Amino acid sequence: MTDKTRRDFLKLSAAGVFAPTLSGWLPVLAAAAPAGGKGKAKSVILLWMDGGPSHKDTFDLKPDSKGAGEFKPIKTAAAGVEISEHLPKIAGVMNHGTIVRGMSTPEGAHQRAKYYGHTGYREGQGGLIYPSIGSLVSKEKGRPDASMPNFVSIGGRSYGSGFLGPKHQPLQITDPARGVEDLQAAVAGGQFDSRVGLLDKMEKAFHREYQADAITDHATTYQRAVKLMQSREAKAFDLSQESQSARGKYGTGRFADGVLMARRLVEVGVPFVEVSLGGWDTHQDNFTRVKSLSEQIDAPIAALVADLKERGLLDSTLVVWMGDFGRTPGINARGAKPGRDHYPRAWSLAMWGGGMRGGAVVGKTDKEGAAVVDRPTTAQDYLATVCELMGIDYTKKNETPTARPIQIVEKAKPFTDLIV
Repeated sequence: MTDKTRRDFLKLSAAGVFAPTLSGWLPVLAAAAPAGGKGKAKSVILLWMDGGPSHKDTFDLKPDSKGAGEFKPIKTAAAGVEISEHLPKIAGVMNHGTIVRGMSTPEGAHQRAKYYGHTGYREGQGGLIYPSIGSLVSKEKGRPDASMPNFVSIGGRSYGSGFLGPKHQPLQITDPARGVEDLQAAVAGGQFDSRVGLLDKMEKAFHREYQADAITDHATTYQRAVKLMQSREAKAFDLSQESQSARGKYGTGRFADGVLMARRLVEVGVPFVEVSLGGWDTHQDNFTRVKSLSEQIDAPIAALVADLKERGLLDSTLVVWMGDFGRTPGINARGAKPGRDHYPRAWSLAMWGGGMRGGAVVGKTDKEGAAVVDRPTTAQDYLATVCELMGIDYTKKNETPTARPIQIVEKAKPFTDLIV
């Protein structure tokens, strides 16, 4: 956020612009840009495992290595591909997925790693706050006439729009079971319309006098809020619309509800949804905690992939599972319940659909899971692949408020050979 944008934001906040009913949401939808990539995806669902999941205990088991741990590998629906025994349902949909086992990144601290994974830039680089991939998709593929936001973040605080400004911030949903609150007007329709009309007149008068950019942002914000309140698509936020049998496939808990909501949102055209699950920072009691977390993600992810396939949406929806980084190949000796520490040098992510070839593995780590020995992959490579799949030219440059051109993703080698 620039100094000017920050000052405008603070002024409007002090004036009560960002009311609690719209907390965390500035959903001004951007105009769609011409396609630049070769993929066919229309939406992305990013499943962010906050804290950094252990690759050796999920998607890259090394049963004969030092620090192998307690888990056994099992076969999957993809020939020759094995994953953790605690992900049996995900194993059943790996024929639609790709595992990237060659991830290698430079940041080993949580905040810096999450920032890098979301933006492709290191925190503080160039003195800018860079936009996250969700905000970039909002800008490049968003529809100005849509009644729904272009970027929704469920269950955690996602990285936002950076220098792109408040128009591409995500709508934040803390508890998917509660959806978006206060979508119903507190007064009758005619009275509501009159109040909106009066507010519009006040906004225009205020803008004529002061002409601050943030005033336009605010006007568009409440206009979009009104449009969302009157939209039929807003029912996508209401999980009670799903049958019990449909909800049962996803399991229970906030992550399961968030994944189900993500499916409902892409069905009505939302181009980017992020769902977060915390708890993966397993410095202690790694195996008990990873087993529990694996059970929390297994049913929802498998159900999501199966539902998207059944509805004919898997080719147009990219699903990504990833976190901050991996965990150490060896087990630490601290305390009675040993764990694994931060490890960005070698780790895994998984992708389904979106035009990616299924049943594939990209990259390889050594016998200990400690180093990438084939096709090392950076965050830039992964982000550029997302852009390619979404039809976004990752070499395009966006301008900062000071007219400084910044490339969407720099120094990247996307997985073009895996795009069908």
